[in-house]
Amino acid sequence: MALSPLDWLLGKFSLDIGIDLGTANTLVNVRRKGIVINEPSWVAIDKKTRKPLAIGAEAKELAGRTPANIIAVRPIRDGVISEFEITQAMLEYFIAKAHEQSIVPIPRPRVVCGIPSGVTEVEKRAVYDAAMAAGAREAYLIEEPMAAAIGAGLPVAEARGTMVVDIGGGTTEVAVFSMGGIVVSRSLRVAGDEMDSDIVAYARNKYNLLIGERMAERVKIAIGSAYPLREEKTMTLRGRNLVTGLPEAVEVSSIELREALSTSVQTIVDVLKETIDETSPEIIADLMETGICMAGGCSQLQGLSERLSDELKVRVWVAEDPMTCVARGAGHILDDLEHLKRFLVGLQRGSTSH
Repeated sequence: MALSPLDWLLGKFSLDIGIDLGTANTLVNVRRKGIVINEPSWVAIDKKTRKPLAIGAEAKELAGRTPANIIAVRPIRDGVISEFEITQAMLEYFIAKAHEQSIVPIPRPRVVCGIPSGVTEVEKRAVYDAAMAAGAREAYLIEEPMAAAIGAGLPVAEARGTMVVDIGGGTTEVAVFSMGGIVVSRSLRVAGDEMDSDIVAYARNKYNLLIGERMAERVKIAIGSAYPLREEKTMTLRGRNLVTGLPEAVEVSSIELREALSTSVQTIVDVLKETIDETSPEIIADLMETGICMAGGCSQLQGLSERLSDELKVRVWVAEDPMTCVARGAGHILDDLEHLKRFLVGLQRGSTSH
């Protein structure tokens, strides 16, 4: 059947958007353009009216520095939507921002959103509804480990086994794939945010120093590690002394940071061991050849791949540009939607299905 001029125009110029709606960052991948947005999942709102005043990087800069009538929030917690209306506003903002780079400003794009593999049907529906309310013509959902594997270039459709560990801000997703399906999976709500909390608790317990989450995140990125470094580093923590109530700076080493992060890192190691324990010997043999792929922003923690390789006795490697794997995988789905629909999960319906 011949396409109408409008349908042809929509297919030719409409935006197809892959979104990694992450706890820490939201990434938007526009078909034929690549990653066009990579901003923190923060929204600054007016306390009384609940209206957004700033979104993304601008809102994160305000965190902890807002006046009494403004609050900076993260509407995504542990990989799922905790503030529906704020998430919708954030999605609208990012979709509109992606539209600004479109050749022809035709509204209502097709959207593929990544979701954690362990979410409930209610949580899936929340992501789907938020995408539709934000202006999507059609909304599709894909499990984040599958999107990460596709984005990392793993042969998930083949008969041999592959494995991916996606460590983001709110969740750690572990999945073993074969023949286009997930054989074994785990979704763990221990990831980058939990590591930041560990550092805050360590500074409080050891030095009576109260530091903010952003300070903890900075020190984690700079000197945090999961395995002994060739050259150990130091960094200054700045915060408030809980005894005197006055500002204080304390120098900490990467050895101390490794101790602070040990509980979260060990939890991730244990979940990986459980997943491998449930995997068939044939797939284990495949993994010993191909290794285990790491994706997600927190997979870049120094020495983490070495620690996992040492514990699991399997080569563990970090994907190229691991932070964008889920968004790139969602984009690949849109490149060939008809053939890759089998990778999508429930509620993948267009607006006409309501």
